Amino acid sequence: MPWYAVRPRDAADPRWPLPGTEEIVLKADDPAAARAKFEEAYPSEPFGSPAVPVPNTGTGSFRGDADSLIVAETGEPASPQD
Repeated sequence: MPWYAVRPRDAADPRWPLPGTEEIVLKADDPAAARAKFEEAYPSEPFGSPAVPVPNTGTGSFRGDADSLIVAETGEPASPQD
C-alpha cells in the first residue's frame, strides 16, 4: 500500500488541524482513500452549528471541499527520532 502526503492547497487555511505541520503522511490504497482517511481522522469541527447539527460538516471541515486539499503519493516517512 502506498504512502500519501495530504496538505492544504493554501498553507494559511485556518481549517488545517495541525498548525506548524505542513503535511500529514498516511497509507492508503489511492488518493481518494487517503483524503477519506484524513477527513475521518481530522474532522476539525465535527458538527456544524445548532441550526445545522449535521455530523462532520462544520465550518472547519474539509469534507465536500475537494479543491482545498492536495493529495500526492510520497515515500515512506522517516521514523521519529527518540
